[in-house]
Amino acid sequence: MDTDDQQDVSTPGWDAINAAFERLYPGQEPKHAGTIISWRLGGQDPLDGISAWKRLEPVPHWHFVSYGLSELYEKTSDDPEHSGYGFELTFRLACDPAEEDPPIWAFSLLQNLARYVFESGNVFADGQWMNLNGPIELESETLICSLAFLNDPEVPAIDTPHGRVAFIQIVGQTLDEEAAGKRWRTRKLYEMFLPHLPLWVTDVSRASLLDRPELRAQADAGLLRDGSSTGLLYTDTLAWTQQNRLLRATLTTISLGAGQVEDIVSLLRLRLPFGNPLRIVGGDAQIFFEPGGSANGAAAQDGDLHLQLTNAAVEALATTLHPRAGIYTLPGLDTVRWDIRQTEIRDVQGKVIETIG
Repeated sequence: MDTDDQQDVSTPGWDAINAAFERLYPGQEPKHAGTIISWRLGGQDPLDGISAWKRLEPVPHWHFVSYGLSELYEKTSDDPEHSGYGFELTFRLACDPAEEDPPIWAFSLLQNLARYVFESGNVFADGQWMNLNGPIELESETLICSLAFLNDPEVPAIDTPHGRVAFIQIVGQTLDEEAAGKRWRTRKLYEMFLPHLPLWVTDVSRASLLDRPELRAQADAGLLRDGSSTGLLYTDTLAWTQQNRLLRATLTTISLGAGQVEDIVSLLRLRLPFGNPLRIVGGDAQIFFEPGGSANGAAAQDGDLHLQLTNAAVEALATTLHPRAGIYTLPGLDTVRWDIRQTEIRDVQGKVIETIG
């Protein structure tokens, strides 16, 4: 990346983003990093640029914004309501008041997240989360190993000539904060955190906010009151098959990764008894877990598996499945077999750093 200004071309989307931040930082020139070879021309960086403004209140931090997830130049998508993917990323990173330049790793983080969007087609929205499988700043001692995604508290969505653009702020979080958010509601958790984490500024040196007993108690109370809002869970290992058996009910085999067992079981207990389904997606497979009322059952429908579980079956599942490789069957539901396989956790270079199960 270099710091050259944009070429003299028509940039209505870019100008709209600049105008949104000019209202917040009037007259302040940001630190800017531009991409030498754009993604459209075969470059490695999907974002055409990233800007960062420095501020001292309410805590000293850099405020970053991306340029490139929306349509900066001409309109190329068929969606008249949204520009590009419909959002740009922002990031607030705590800094020393005397610091003159933002750290390079923060620019790399934003590029990596944009690369994920470009390559997967998955978009980020308010209330989502992402496990980083390692520290937010590589080779650091930080406890911040996950991200939450929230609407930027100071930059509302804007209408541009190419459609609407939201500003989704990435917020660094600890693993227990991630777990609390996906078990309850990430948005509500961070509304609770806001007085203790002004503007949701990421501080890589901080401890978990849930180490504070009063905040832990509030999160637990919200969970018991509301259940979980996480209705969709992505997993690396997911498959299902059905086998017809002579004079016996169809046998359904569900394959899951050991690393996802605890999350799935936890969410089932916080969704189905509240009358809410849970959808698990992995590769080409989808499984819909649905409240079963008074009966359990598994049925294929339109290429997906629908599994109905009673509240009693959900509790039995929680005590039966373990994050260890093996074949499990659930008492009272012997027509479904659970094939738990080892999960390999890899770093950003693809090296296996942990095996679960």
